[in-house]
Amino acid sequence: MFETIKQSRQIQFALLFVAFFALYFTVPHSDGNLLWRLPSLIASWPVILNDAVQYAMNDWWHIEYWDEDIEDTDSAPLLLWITRAISGAILFVIQVVREIMIGGLKTIVAFTSWDFVDDNPWARWPALPWTVVTGAAMVVGYALNGRLLAILVGASLVYISLFGQWEPAMQTLSLVLVAAPTAVLLGVSLGVWAYKSRTTEYVLTPLLNVAQTFPHFSFLVPMAVIFGVGDHAAAIAIVIFATPPMVRLTLLGLRGVSPEVTEAGMMNGCTKFQLLYKVQIPSARHNILIGVNQVIMQCLALGVIATLIGAKGLGDHLMRALNGLRIGQALELGICIVLIAIVLDRLSLAWANKQVDYFADNSFFKRHKYSLIILAIAVVGSLLAFAGSYLFEGGINYFYLIPHTKGITTADFWQSGVNWIVDNWGIALKGFSDFLIINLLIPMRDSFVGMPVSATFLLAMGTGFIVGGIRSALIVGGFLLFIALTEWWDRALVTMYMATFAVIVSGFFGFAVGILAAQNARASKIILIICDTFQTFPSFIYLIPVIMLFGITDTSVLTAVIVYAVIPSTRYTIEGLRNVPMALQDAGSMSGVNRMQRLFQIELPLAFPHMMLGLNQTVVFALFMVMIGSLIGTTDLGQIILKALSDKQGTGYGLMIGLCVAFIGLAVDHVIQKWAKDRRVALGLE
Repeated sequence: MFETIKQSRQIQFALLFVAFFALYFTVPHSDGNLLWRLPSLIASWPVILNDAVQYAMNDWWHIEYWDEDIEDTDSAPLLLWITRAISGAILFVIQVVREIMIGGLKTIVAFTSWDFVDDNPWARWPALPWTVVTGAAMVVGYALNGRLLAILVGASLVYISLFGQWEPAMQTLSLVLVAAPTAVLLGVSLGVWAYKSRTTEYVLTPLLNVAQTFPHFSFLVPMAVIFGVGDHAAAIAIVIFATPPMVRLTLLGLRGVSPEVTEAGMMNGCTKFQLLYKVQIPSARHNILIGVNQVIMQCLALGVIATLIGAKGLGDHLMRALNGLRIGQALELGICIVLIAIVLDRLSLAWANKQVDYFADNSFFKRHKYSLIILAIAVVGSLLAFAGSYLFEGGINYFYLIPHTKGITTADFWQSGVNWIVDNWGIALKGFSDFLIINLLIPMRDSFVGMPVSATFLLAMGTGFIVGGIRSALIVGGFLLFIALTEWWDRALVTMYMATFAVIVSGFFGFAVGILAAQNARASKIILIICDTFQTFPSFIYLIPVIMLFGITDTSVLTAVIVYAVIPSTRYTIEGLRNVPMALQDAGSMSGVNRMQRLFQIELPLAFPHMMLGLNQTVVFALFMVMIGSLIGTTDLGQIILKALSDKQGTGYGLMIGLCVAFIGLAVDHVIQKWAKDRRVALGLE
């Protein structure tokens, strides 16, 4: 029966493509032709939204207050009062954390003292020496996962310090330390609420779907308008961006708690509150801590990009280096960001995977030995930093902080390497780039931009109908209709062209590498480690090497997109093939099939639903990276979001374009998820 359905779908897809090309080549290209372009009926929505925000920020419900500077009463809108209060509280916390890490307690002194002066001794409170932070982090790494993690953490932090990037690194880390706990607390709370209330889950699910396909830039636009420019606006955007995975993993963890565990808690007389916080949440600990890992990585990823709305740290330095085409310095900064990402990722994953012995009866010193070691490191490191101020008087106190301008630098080495590549390989690379652009990318872009809207809808909705019936066709059509009725349909088609090209190439390489690696356990482990490492890199980092090779072209953007998007397709292919039940593989071998027959007739069909979910993630990754690629010049939707970032009147435009990008991803996500689910049911896997 399944083979009949399969053949039927093949015929349906063949007829669909025939009808698509018939429309493609016969519909006249005329702006007045509804089969060619739909009118921009919702183009005024961003203007209405912008006007509403500006009215709320400037005119709505003014409240009088006493202005000491002019010794008179003044007034401000209610929304401005609210946002000012929120911004001030968040900025205060960020500055306190930052000053503890890089020196001076001016914020706390100014908050607690009416007669604050710059020479107040508390305002000159020293920072935590980098040696103390490094030593403490190494102890944490050792406690979580042994010697290798401690060495990795120590080597990474020593590199950051010796290269003079400690201060900007701590500025970036301070954002993460404020935003991540907030996102975790918010995500766990919403996840518990959704677990307890089916209505809450129904309301949150579409919001989470949109949020997780929303481009990074679109989170920054409204925050910059409503809360202003600076670290506080960046922190709020980061919290909103990082919360969805925490909600999903909390809900997944609570749903995975064994009913026997819950019943045991109820039989022991637990109240609903005790059952939740003493039984179910501890039982879901692993999933929740995996969510913490995802939150931390999301915070760092957006924290780097948030330099576009005034966030301080490594992202700010990196952006300046790229704007000045100082590739050597940018690469050096990129390595620092990658090292921070790897350290945070490995520490949080080790915490999630560490087993807790709830029945251990250790002495006080055994229970708190690592805390005591960290305390000893803090005392010894502080004494060394204090002694260093006298030992290196007039010079650099290497035990305390190496200034940004006095650290080791390899920028000239990397820059000379870039120059060597340009001198020796520049012509070949430019020739390859020009060939790719002229012979493949431009024709493909023109073919996408030249698609009549009727043909696009026929292809998308027809695919949805064949895969999931009339409901899927209407869902996909609804997503596309929203985009088609805006004034950015052509830009959306350019975005689709870039994402399509990247997904095709990434999917091909990801499937090929995954299939080859899955044949050997050691190769699988190595490739998965590489995927884990590359997945920790903030997306912004991928632009640095491609600019070195190809300059500022579509080739650079698409190369970065392909490298970034190949990770999920590779990972899901390996995991899908490695999870094929051994009993089925043995049954195939006993039936007389050879190794290739077993791969193509048994393993790949069973793993294909899992592989398609990887392709789904590849689409989302590609869309995200295409938006990031607008930083180095593209003509897609990302350029309009960047323009909205620089325009305080652009809130509505940024949100609307973000929805357009999200709806492209959601349309593909719906079709693939539906197909994968039906395939698993047909194979008896569900």
